[in-house]
Amino acid sequence: MKMQKEDFAAILKAMNGLPVTIRLLDPPLHEFLPNLGDLRVEVAELKHRGASSEELAVKEELLANVRTLSEANPMLGLRGCRLGITRPDIYQMQVRAIFEAACDVVEEGYEPVVEVMIPLVGIDKELALLKESTEKVIHQVFEERGIRIGYKIGTMIELPRAALTADEIAKHAEFFSFGTNDLTQTTFGFSRDDAEGKFIPEYVELGILEKNPFEVLDTEGVGKLIDMAVKLSRQVRPDIKLGVCGEHGGEPKSIKFCHQVGLTYVSCSPFRVPLARLAAAQAVVEEEREVFIDK
Repeated sequence: MKMQKEDFAAILKAMNGLPVTIRLLDPPLHEFLPNLGDLRVEVAELKHRGASSEELAVKEELLANVRTLSEANPMLGLRGCRLGITRPDIYQMQVRAIFEAACDVVEEGYEPVVEVMIPLVGIDKELALLKESTEKVIHQVFEERGIRIGYKIGTMIELPRAALTADEIAKHAEFFSFGTNDLTQTTFGFSRDDAEGKFIPEYVELGILEKNPFEVLDTEGVGKLIDMAVKLSRQVRPDIKLGVCGEHGGEPKSIKFCHQVGLTYVSCSPFRVPLARLAAAQAVVEEEREVFIDK
């Protein structure tokens, strides 16, 4: 927790007075564990050289745990909010680190603005449960430190079901961030890592796809889900903060679409920020020109 707390404090200081959205742990647990193949080799070598039963037992137990947690397709596995629900101590640790860091920087004269993002929500009850446990830890920290700061709790919309049930999820969320990279994966059934170099270029060449959907947002499919989620969520919570994160947030055509459906911000890689600002400004100017012409 100490390392995370230090990292969060540094970020909050650097962004003094500006909102900082911190996404809770998302990757599957096996990404933090030793490689399965390497462990198998180690166990075989230990047996070959006649290692002690104690040494072998420790390594075999680790191997068994890694094998249990290994997943061929992590988008369908134990990650995101599923991890936070089944192993609540992980998210509780992260939330405590975030708000202890926030209290530390308040005492140093800074003004942190914290937004906690719960990833991979697909069912409203997932967010309701995790919001409750998150706020419990937050208020424990506030009581211990005698400090209160404002905060928001929201989620990333990266599953089709989340977009389709956005009105239910919005009851528990103060903001949505559309994770368009993963939403594209889960909508198409494409793996970004596998598809780009294998068949997407051929699909574009054959005219099946107009553009690589991981580079330019698929407005006909993924875009319809986003548009639906925007409308549904604002029916329940008119002031909900809505944005997009991922590489689409720095692509001009995608930014124009985000503006048209009513998103309030885009997030992108640092090197894409100038292009994103220009594209956002052009989208506004173009809209105002169309309104002027219509009048």
